[in-house]
Amino acid sequence: MKFSVLSLIGHAPHPLTGRLPAPADRFAEVVETAVAAEQLGFDAYAVGERHAGPFLSSSPSVVLGALAARTSRIRLQTGVAVVAILDPVRVAEDYATLTQLARGRLELVIGKGAEAGHFALFGLDEERQWDLQAEKYALLRRLWSEENVDWEGEFRPPLKNVTTVPRPYGGPPRIWHGSATSRNSPELAAKYGDPLFTANAIQPRAAYAELIAHYRERFAAYGHDPARARVAAGSGGLLIANSEREAIARYKDLYEAKVAQTFQPQLAGRAGYNTPFRTIEDAIADGPQLIGSPQQIIDKILGCHAVYGHDLQSISVDGFGLAHAEQLETLQRFAEEIAPVVRREAPSTLWEAADAAPDAQDAQDAARDGAADGDAGGYGR
Repeated sequence: MKFSVLSLIGHAPHPLTGRLPAPADRFAEVVETAVAAEQLGFDAYAVGERHAGPFLSSSPSVVLGALAARTSRIRLQTGVAVVAILDPVRVAEDYATLTQLARGRLELVIGKGAEAGHFALFGLDEERQWDLQAEKYALLRRLWSEENVDWEGEFRPPLKNVTTVPRPYGGPPRIWHGSATSRNSPELAAKYGDPLFTANAIQPRAAYAELIAHYRERFAAYGHDPARARVAAGSGGLLIANSEREAIARYKDLYEAKVAQTFQPQLAGRAGYNTPFRTIEDAIADGPQLIGSPQQIIDKILGCHAVYGHDLQSISVDGFGLAHAEQLETLQRFAEEIAPVVRREAPSTLWEAADAAPDAQDAQDAARDGAADGDAGGYGR
């Protein structure tokens, strides 16, 4: 198993104290947390994208650029880049620039977003969200894999002989598809042979398991090697204590106040927006949230792995209102007490030498075949 840290850069008043940090201080915390995550051996750091509500993550490419300058090893991800509302030309330019700044350490996680209202903000019809997602993603792929692109579609003006610059460092980066409630994202990921990133944040495990099963089935049906069907999973937040009793005593008021603060009555009954795990006891017992002792958290991750077969586990430490020092302590405990056990029990080749994004692997295969042909030329082949 590999591990990433996700921040949506939440900027709501503390659910118990009402304290609201300055935006500049929140951004500084995100940068310092990414630096600490790299030092602690985490594999990736992700920044979300939100355009309304109590968040500061409207420009993840800018934040990831700052992280690229402060880190050297850890992979950088979006979580998610909301391609459905963005211009694919701009996305291609911004994130290819990031691949150059980070020397290939960037991977995109794309999605249509879990925020109600951002389609209207950008003058788009939410009823067409999946059409927008499919068309814009198809164009983004072409812009990164081809030059002199001619293209015509429904949602933006045609392109003629377009080559976006800069080109991505080392070729097109791997693109994951974020999935929360609909089969549309798993279907799109399967069609292109891309990996799936399941939210695993709010709903019961069975809901996410159904989406992952659909993805794996369709991945094979499209003719892709099932062994390359990578899956990642979120967690809905991390709170570590020495025991379940201590976790409840320490975090019950905080957890339940945060759930109350984020409840959206206008979206009640709509999957993916309001957690059904309203008490901390429910969250520990049945929710995707990682709350409790290190062993409880190990057991929950491995329990998800038994169902999902995932390669990458995402955690978040800044979603409940922990002070920044406690966020860093939580990361350290996870890195020292939880990650080594899960890595041993659920090994993965993701991001290791044998692993490559499909486009990159195809390029490597072509280069190797070409070299072999050249080497064999003197031997009459």
